[in-house]
Parts: sequence; structure tokens; C-alpha cells
Amino acid sequence: MPGPGRGRPGRGRVRRMAQAGVPLDRAAVALLRQIDESEPMRPGEPASRPTVEASHVTRQVQQLRKTGHVTRVPDPEDRRAQRIRLTPSGREAIDRVREASRRAMERALEGWSPQGLQQLATLFHRMVDDFLAYAADEEDAGDRTSGGQ
Repeated sequence: MPGPGRGRPGRGRVRRMAQAGVPLDRAAVALLRQIDESEPMRPGEPASRPTVEASHVTRQVQQLRKTGHVTRVPDPEDRRAQRIRLTPSGREAIDRVREASRRAMERALEGWSPQGLQQLATLFHRMVDDFLAYAADEEDAGDRTSGGQ
């Protein structure tokens, strides 16, 4: 249930997409972000990542191609396969989404004191460091149980 003074979950995201002028749903934007971070990629690659639901990938790639946000390019390692990459329109859309998100974060934190912001930054960095250490430990444990393969 939303906290006091909050609307339904996801409403802010819809508002940010409207402010950014990007008529895409959450799953399509998540896919655009992934392509932007590691493009070009094979169309099935996002399905193996936790931020994109596998059942949505094919439909989302088709939607993004129809709207001109991504295009297919030959895979340099396997000419029979194709990869997807952002088009200039896709790059512009993801930049607008990031800018709208940045402005929303600034508005959300504008009432925070400098000390509160410093404490948030300190704790956030600690959380990221702890998470990365945990992930590395999990990976090492997996390597040991699988014989290092």
C-alpha cells in the first residue's frame, strides 16, 4: 500500500514518461536502457537479465523496431544472426527518460538538508559496496561448487 501522500505505485513512472515525451511502457524502457548499456546485443540476450521479463522481450523488440527506437544489424561474429541497437531516435528517447528521472529525483530530494543528503550518499555507497561484495562471494561459491567451470 502506498505511503501517506503517495498515489498508486507506478503513477510517477507514467508521469515521467509523459514528461519525457516517450510513449513506451515500463518494459520497453527497461529494454531500451539495457540495449543502451551494452549494445548491440542479440535479441534474446535481455531475456537472461533480471530487469527484463523473458516473456516480453520478443514483443518489446518488435514494438521498439516499429516505433523506430531500435534496428537490427548483422552480428559480426555470426553473419546468420542479427543484433539490435539503438537508433538515433532510441538514443534520444532514453536520454529524455533519464533527464525526466533526474529532474524527478531532484524534486523529491529538494527538501532534504545537506546533512541528510550526505548521509543518504554514504549509506547508498555502503549498500552498493556490500551488494557487490555479496555478489562476488556468491559467484566464488558457485565456482567452487561447480568445480571452477
